[in-house]
Amino acid sequence: MAIQNNRLSPIEFEHNFADVHPPFDHAEGAVIEANRCINCYDAPCTKSCPTSIDVPLFIKQISSGNLRGSARTIFSSNIMGGACSKVCPVEKLCEGACVYNFLEEKPIAIAKLQRYATEKAIYGSWNLFERKAQVGKKVAVVGAGPAGLACAHALSLQGIDVTIFEKEAQGGGLMTYGVAAYKVTPQFCKAEVDYITSIGGIDIQYKKELGKDFSLKDLNENYDAVFLGIGVGIARSLEINGEDLEGVVDAISFIYDLRNNDYSKINVGDKVVVIGMGMTAIDAATQSKRLGAKEVTMIYRRTENEKPCTDVEYNLAKLDGCSFIWLAAPKELLGVNGKVQQLVCSKMSLGEPDASGRRSPVDTGETFTIDVDMVIKAAGQIPYKELVNTSSIENKAGRIQINANGSTNMKGIFAGGDAVNGGKEVVNAVQAGKDGAKGILVYLGFQFMV
Repeated sequence: MAIQNNRLSPIEFEHNFADVHPPFDHAEGAVIEANRCINCYDAPCTKSCPTSIDVPLFIKQISSGNLRGSARTIFSSNIMGGACSKVCPVEKLCEGACVYNFLEEKPIAIAKLQRYATEKAIYGSWNLFERKAQVGKKVAVVGAGPAGLACAHALSLQGIDVTIFEKEAQGGGLMTYGVAAYKVTPQFCKAEVDYITSIGGIDIQYKKELGKDFSLKDLNENYDAVFLGIGVGIARSLEINGEDLEGVVDAISFIYDLRNNDYSKINVGDKVVVIGMGMTAIDAATQSKRLGAKEVTMIYRRTENEKPCTDVEYNLAKLDGCSFIWLAAPKELLGVNGKVQQLVCSKMSLGEPDASGRRSPVDTGETFTIDVDMVIKAAGQIPYKELVNTSSIENKAGRIQINANGSTNMKGIFAGGDAVNGGKEVVNAVQAGKDGAKGILVYLGFQFMV
C-alpha cells in the first residue's frame, strides 16, 4: 500500500536530497584542476558541446584567476551554462571527448569547473553583458524553458523587447519541474532565471498557457515574430490494462509533485517498480528510494548494454539500492479494490538485426509477475500533439517541423527545442533557442549574427 512519506525527518530528507555532485569547496581546488588542462588545439571537448563553449579558454581563464572572463566565455555560448554544468551527460559530451581518456587518465572535470565559474556569476549577479538600445521590435516567446530563455536572452541582447508566456508559476522548464532535486535545487533554478532576465527587456508572464489564455493567432497579430519553445510533457502511455489503477503514476507527474510540494505530502510505495531506463526513469527510481521506498525495481525491455541513461546515472541508481530487470516489458497491471498490486511482464529476447544492425526485443510468450504497490511509468514523453494540431503549423505526430533557420511553415513563427526534436538534452534546447533567435533576427532585417 502506498504510504505518506512522514517517516523521513527534515534532516533525513535534507541528507537524502543533498547535492549529488558537490562543487569545489575552495578556489585552490578549481585552479589545480584547471591547470591539468593541456589546452588542446581544435579541442574535441569544444567540438562535442552542442553550444560550442570554448572549453580550453574558460578553463585557462580559471587557472589565471580571470573568473569573470571565464563565466562570460561560458555564457556567451550557453546562457544556461550553470544548469548544464549540473545536468549535462558530460561523459557523452565534453568530458567524454577529453584527450585524457585516451591516455587512460581521468578526464578534466569540465562540468565542475563550469559550475564553479557560473555559480560565482549567478549568485554574485555579475553584469557580464550589455543590452543594445531598443530597436522598436517585439517578439513573443512561448515557454520559459531552456530553449525559450536562450532565445529571449539572445534577442534582448540586440535591443528587441521580448515577452515570454509561461504556463507554470516559475521559469526554467525541465530544470525547475522535471529534474531530481539532488541535481539542481529550485532555489538555483530561480536564481538562474533571474540572472538571465536581469539583462532587461524580457518580461515573463506566468500562468499564461497557449491554447487556453491566448492563441497563436493572437501572438502573430500583436508581435513582430513568435518563438515556440513549448517542449514536450505528456507521458507516453503503456497501453496496457490497469493503467488507471490507484498507485500507477507517470514519472513526470511524480517528479513535478516532489518539486512543488512538501516532501511529507508525497506518496511513495514500499514496493515500487519504474518502467523505463532513461534519465527521467533514473530520477524517479532514485528519488523513490530516497523518500523511503523499501524496494525499487527498474524494468527495461532491452539489454543493459542498450540502456539510454548514462553510466553515471545507472551507477547512482545502483548505489541507491535499486534493482534491475532486463529484457522485460509490461503486459498488464492487476489490482484489488482499485489499487495496483501486481505487474505482469512479458519476457523478451533479441530478434534479428535490422538494416542498422540493431536487434529489436521480441516477446517470447513467457510472463512473470511482480508484487507492487506503486508503478511509475517512465517510457518517454510525447509532443503536445493536440495543441499543435489546433494551429496550422506543419508537424509530424506533434513534432513541429522547421526549416534550417528555425522557421515554421507559418510566416513569423519559429520553433525549437524538444517541441521540434521530440526530447533531447538541456544543452540541445539552449542551442535551438540560439538558432531560433538568429533566424528571427534575419527575418526582422538584422544583418548581425547571434
